Amino acid sequence: MWTGGAQPPSDAGEPDWIRGQRARDRIVETGAVVGAAGNRVVEASFSRPFLAYGSIGPSCALAEYRDGALTVWTHSQGVFELRKWLAHALHIDPAQVTVLHRQGAGCYGHNSADDAAFDAAFVAMRTPNRTVRVQWTREDEFSAAPMGSAMVVGLRAVLDANSRPGRLDNRDLEPGPRATSGHEWKREPARRGSAARMLRPRPPRSTTLRTTPVAVRRATRRRSTTCRGTSWSTISSLTSRCAHPRCVGWAPLPTSSPSESFMDELAETAGEDPVAYRLSLMSDPRGRRVIETAAEMADWFGTTAHDGRARGFGFARYKNRAAYAAVVAEVEVDEQVRLRRVWAAVDAGLVINPDGAANQIEGGIIQAASWTLKEGVRFADGRVASDSWESYPILHFSEVPEIDIRFIEARHQPTLGLGEASLGPTAAAIGNAVARTLGRRIRALPLTRERIMATLLAEN
Repeated sequence: MWTGGAQPPSDAGEPDWIRGQRARDRIVETGAVVGAAGNRVVEASFSRPFLAYGSIGPSCALAEYRDGALTVWTHSQGVFELRKWLAHALHIDPAQVTVLHRQGAGCYGHNSADDAAFDAAFVAMRTPNRTVRVQWTREDEFSAAPMGSAMVVGLRAVLDANSRPGRLDNRDLEPGPRATSGHEWKREPARRGSAARMLRPRPPRSTTLRTTPVAVRRATRRRSTTCRGTSWSTISSLTSRCAHPRCVGWAPLPTSSPSESFMDELAETAGEDPVAYRLSLMSDPRGRRVIETAAEMADWFGTTAHDGRARGFGFARYKNRAAYAAVVAEVEVDEQVRLRRVWAAVDAGLVINPDGAANQIEGGIIQAASWTLKEGVRFADGRVASDSWESYPILHFSEVPEIDIRFIEARHQPTLGLGEASLGPTAAAIGNAVARTLGRRIRALPLTRERIMATLLAEN
C-alpha cells in the first residue's frame, strides 16, 4: 500500500489557493525601463485550473527482460530519453535497454506514456523471459497521470499619453517544478513516473524554476506588440506532479491568452477597437497582415454584437519565433457559452503539407475551445474527483464550431512551426467574445455557467 504524500484540498487549482502557496520570485527585465509617474496604470489577473491530458485511450506498454537485456514497446514521444531514464532507474546498463516506438492511443506533451513504460519494465525485470503488458485504466489516466499546471497570471501596464503600454509587467504563479519535462529526463530521471520515484531517494523539493535563458524567452514571448519594457516573475509553488500538456512553454493559456485578453482591456481603456489598437502597436509586417486577414475573413469591422452574440479577437506568434496566427471567435451566451464559428489566419512561411497544416490549426482551435469552456481537474476528499469522462467534461463533437482557416501565401519564406500556434489566440478570442457579450470580463477559466454566475454575483 502506498503511504505518505500530501492530499490536495478541494480548492486546489483555484486562484486563491495558488496565491496562498509558498513561492520564490525570479525577475527578468527586457527593454528600456519606463517610469510610471503621471501615467495611467491598468492591472488584471487571469487564471486556469489544473488540466487533464484526456487522451482518447489510456496508456499502454509492453516489456520483456531476457538474457540480461530489457526490451520495451511504448508510444512514448522520446524513446532515447526514456531508454536513458529506464537504465538509470532500474540500475541496468543502457546498452542492454532497447525502447521501440509503437503507435498508441495518443501521446502529447508529457502524459503517462512513460509511466506505463516504466511499470511494464519494472515488472518484466522481476519476471524474466515473459512479455509483460501494462494497461492503465481510465481512472489511472485522470488521477495518476501528470497534469497541466494550474496558473495565475498577473498583468500590469503603464500607459503613455496615447494610452499605449510604455511598460508591460507580468507575474506567473504556478505549481512546480515540472518533473516530467524533457530537461528533467536528463537531470533527474529517477523522478520520472509515479513508481520510479520510490526506487531512489527523492531529491529535495525545490521552490524555484530555472530562469535563464528560458525565462528571458518566456518573458519576451508574451510581447505580441512593440511594448518597450517587460518584467517577469516566476513563482513555483509546491503541489503534485505537473507537466506540459500541449504547447511547451505554456503558450496557450497563461501567456498569449491572458496577454491578448489584457490587450482588449487596454483597447477598451483607450476607447478604441481591439483590432485597430493591436495594429497601432504592431510593427512586424507579417504580423499585421495576419491580423488584417483574420479581421477581413470575419468582417470584423462590419459586425456588431447582437442578441447575445459577439465576436472576439486573439493574435500571437508562437514562441515569438514560429508561425503567426490570428483568430476571431463568435460566441453565443444564454444559459451557457456556445462557440458558433471561428476564423483563423495563419502565416507559417512555406507550407509543405497544406492538409496536415490545416489539421494542426483546426485541432488546436478545438482543444483550446475545450480548455477554455469546459475543462478543469476537480478534487474532493484528498484525491482527484474528476476521474471519468462523466466527471471531466470535454468539448463534444456536436459543440465543434464551423471553422474557416486561411494560410497567408509566403512560399518564399522559411517554413515555421505551427503545431500549436492556434491554441493561445483561440482561448483569447473566446474570452474576449464572452466579455463583449456580457459587458464584463471573466478572468478565471473555464468559462462555465457556474463560474460566470459566481463572478457576476461577486461583482454585484
